[in-house]
Amino acid sequence: MRVLIVNTSEKAGGAAVAANRLMEALINNGVKAKMLVRDKQTDSLTVVSAGNGWRQRWHFLWERWRIFMAMHFSRKHLFDVDIANVGTDITTLPEFKEADVIHLHWINQGFLSLSIIQKILQSGKPVVWTMHDLWPATAICHYARGCQRYKERCHHCPLLPGGGSGNDLAARVWNRKSSILRVGHISFVACSRWLEGEAKRSALLKGQHVSSIPNAIDTRVFHPMDKTEARRKVGLPEEGNMILFVSQRVTDERKGIRYLVEAVSKLVERYPSLKETTSIAILGGHAEEVAEELSLPVHALGYVSDEQTIVSVYNAANVFVTPSLEDNLPNTIMESLACGVPCVGFAVGGIPEMIDHQKNGYVASLRNSDDLADGIGWVLSQADASLLSQNALRKVSRHYSQSSVALRYVEIYHQVLAQKQFNI
Repeated sequence: MRVLIVNTSEKAGGAAVAANRLMEALINNGVKAKMLVRDKQTDSLTVVSAGNGWRQRWHFLWERWRIFMAMHFSRKHLFDVDIANVGTDITTLPEFKEADVIHLHWINQGFLSLSIIQKILQSGKPVVWTMHDLWPATAICHYARGCQRYKERCHHCPLLPGGGSGNDLAARVWNRKSSILRVGHISFVACSRWLEGEAKRSALLKGQHVSSIPNAIDTRVFHPMDKTEARRKVGLPEEGNMILFVSQRVTDERKGIRYLVEAVSKLVERYPSLKETTSIAILGGHAEEVAEELSLPVHALGYVSDEQTIVSVYNAANVFVTPSLEDNLPNTIMESLACGVPCVGFAVGGIPEMIDHQKNGYVASLRNSDDLADGIGWVLSQADASLLSQNALRKVSRHYSQSSVALRYVEIYHQVLAQKQFNI
């Protein structure tokens, strides 16, 4: 079986990480898998570039320009939506032609257009689409932010100026997606049971098959190591407690840094002893913009791409905090658990599926900084650290191992191949 995994980037972003890990898991389980990307960043022989760099750059800029115009030239939500109005025709590539299954992942920001997706369906090849967010089930947004219109039909989009209209950009893209899916079948796979439930409520995906399979992680890479050694490697203090926060862009409102700022302030009030023994490590860009707002010393590590360094950062922590306000199945939680580090996060999206409350971490009430502070304090001052770590490792072994995830996807591939053969 030959599977072609299609993703915008090879390395940048959570979807790229997940797609890479799935490719490795499939290869390790006997599947001939390749990855086709717009942005190739390594010399890996199993990752292929779609080519035409200047043209793809133009596709990206043209899509952003059309969105910018629809936003009345406001940048506020410029990168919160995608319209897939232009893209690269991958159906002409040899990798596409030789594949038995086309497996789409995150294909936005000018990589694949809706017209190309329609052409992929018309090729007759079975298509699986892993949903890393809600975009395949909505018109233009990746996260609904409380909007429920996608359950019937997207229009009057709250991300558009003035709340949009009955025939706004969202409505037009919805109609285009709807026309494609009416004549083509895709097997959608959500990364969490939460996202599976949301996708099944979408009127756009009515009649399509939707299931859920979590992302995989390589525990040969992400594994526990000596905490003191880990801190030495990344230049963090060898003594005391370390709280870890990770985000590609720390100031992204959806990642909830404001709630962490509030929670840390309340934490030092309730646990005065922690103030002298605890600091915060922030992995990601723009950390310096929030460092002074936190009531504990901050170690801004910046954006790091080296995997071994990232593993050391996780192992340096006593607790990983993810106050995301919307999320699917964060790779960061999986990576932390695989390193034996307990996690604290809000009860939103797929997070409660990963964090077992007071077993491998703490699940706080959504947008409740008091409860978030209680969770951090509980992990650092009250819980059995060794037991939390053991439970974290057990969770990863049972649910996110390469072999278990790969076998579930192989089952999906066999199903879509059989269905395609039966239809023919």
